[in-house]
Amino acid sequence: MQIRDLPYPDPGDPDVRSGPRFLLWLGRNQLRGQLKSMSWGLLHQCSLAGLPPAVGLAVQAVVDRSGSRLAWSGGLIAVLGVLIALGDTMLHRTAVTNWITAAARVQQLLARKTAELGSALTRRVAAGEVVAVSTGDVEKIGWFVEALSRFVAAAAALVLICVGLILYLPSLGILVTLAMPLLALAVLPLLPRATRRADLQREKAGKATELASDTVAGLRVLRGIGGEELFLDRYRHASQEVRKAAVHSARMWSLISAIQVLLPGVLLISLVVYGATLARDGRIGVGQLVTVYSAATLLLFPLRHFEEIAMAYSFSRPSAKRAVRVLSLHRTAQPSTVDATPTGDLYDPVTGLLAPAGLFTAVVCGDPDEAGRLAERLGGHAHEDAAASEGTDENASKDSPGGAENKGRGSTGAVDAEPELPSVLLGGVPLDELPLDSARTAVLVQDKDPVLLSGTLRELLDVPSSGRVSAEDALSAAQCGDVLDSLAQASVATDGDPMTTRITERGRSLSGGQRQRLALARSLVTDPEALILDEPTSAVDSHTEARVAAGIKALRQGCTTVAFASSPLLLDLADRVVLVHRGTVVAVGAHRELLQSDPRYRAVVTRETDDEITVPAAQGAVRTIEEIEERA
Repeated sequence: MQIRDLPYPDPGDPDVRSGPRFLLWLGRNQLRGQLKSMSWGLLHQCSLAGLPPAVGLAVQAVVDRSGSRLAWSGGLIAVLGVLIALGDTMLHRTAVTNWITAAARVQQLLARKTAELGSALTRRVAAGEVVAVSTGDVEKIGWFVEALSRFVAAAAALVLICVGLILYLPSLGILVTLAMPLLALAVLPLLPRATRRADLQREKAGKATELASDTVAGLRVLRGIGGEELFLDRYRHASQEVRKAAVHSARMWSLISAIQVLLPGVLLISLVVYGATLARDGRIGVGQLVTVYSAATLLLFPLRHFEEIAMAYSFSRPSAKRAVRVLSLHRTAQPSTVDATPTGDLYDPVTGLLAPAGLFTAVVCGDPDEAGRLAERLGGHAHEDAAASEGTDENASKDSPGGAENKGRGSTGAVDAEPELPSVLLGGVPLDELPLDSARTAVLVQDKDPVLLSGTLRELLDVPSSGRVSAEDALSAAQCGDVLDSLAQASVATDGDPMTTRITERGRSLSGGQRQRLALARSLVTDPEALILDEPTSAVDSHTEARVAAGIKALRQGCTTVAFASSPLLLDLADRVVLVHRGTVVAVGAHRELLQSDPRYRAVVTRETDDEITVPAAQGAVRTIEEIEERA
């Protein structure tokens, strides 16, 4: 695989049983690139190993005053120089290719898993951990894959040089050979401690990243309550903790590096003293001493790869564990048994909610969180882990403004086992039995906080769709006329076309109502079999809300539409209204009928307080909403 061939047609099925097994799987899938890199590395290392004998022959030729042998030695050194340059260049090229392709494979696996899990991912794994895995961890895993082939080539060259020294000059070759394992393994006792310090540093860095992302996510809330400085101070403290941990970790790695310099220096000094003694006694020649000394000096270069592979593994192992934690998550779904996309009523057997095919159904929930969970259930995005993991990260709501979002997420993403809930049915077919693509084509959920990606308005509306609804019709139904006017004025294009105007990341250049209406237009363009809207008009004024509700009903005529809302303007236009209370459907009917007949519905829609809800009783008593619920 070359860089120009990326992305992979299929990144493969990873071994997610553990971090080391994932690294092994990744190395096997990069086997061809690893072999190329190792071959060039062997050429480079063996060419380096050939320099000491060539230099030794040249020195001995000078001592013996042999011009022919000196010329032959000079030619050999020149050839070795060319091979060293070629081997080093291609080694670097293939090793970096291995790094990039391995990182790209991991990123594709993460992207595929993200698409599979959807919104469930950030409920199962903390946001900071997701960011760490998709950025820094991917690079560290790629580093290990890159360093592995160079280490194997260096280890092979080390063995070959030691064997050659023993055969060439046993008296000094044995000394060098015995010293090599000591030099290579001397730092092993320090590696566990260095790894623990590095793990602590990464843990603190992950927490700081999560705190930063939560602070940015809740910046508007923080500004509203004046809490910016408080959370900035918390981030500064977390940043200093990361710095201290990094310095603490660097000290151990500097000690390891110092040992790798000190011990080889001791070996060279011992070799020179012992070799000089042998040369003085006439037991070896000057050229032989130069050859062995040069070989021992060059052996220090392959030894550096032992330190590099140790560092790469210690850094990549926890990164691989975090990647495995994400890649091992699965969407709660049964094996696909349905080929065609079904049509018909949308029914939730858990709550009893029924959205008849072709009708506009409004759902009223007293609890906005309950409405959000039910909307996700209707879209096939199971929320079974929310209750299981609730409370596992109590500090989330205390330490970060995004705590309400993170509540229910464990630090490891683990989810306790719970009885499996029955799937939502579309036309009598469970969504869990549909292929993922078919399920998301059939049922689309727009949550209450939709995200607008950066790009032009035309790119924003260029989404997979049935083709029956044009962008112009969707924008008109969502009442985006004023949005188009403002975009046209801001357009740098000569024709002032609003479709070519760029929208900043998350639509920050637009107001909340404008963002919501553009997101609604994007959802309407897709024209799914069933469209689920969670508070689609919560950020607009009453006049605009009425026109948006009418536009949705007109454009979705004959299509199944479910809107979670409590606005009388939208509820009055719905074909049927369903009241969900404490996870169960308790009333169904028209908006005005329910206002007259159901006190709970009236309490939610009119936002009456307990003191205002009075129901005349025979005894003249005043009943609170709790009493009404008990009677109902």
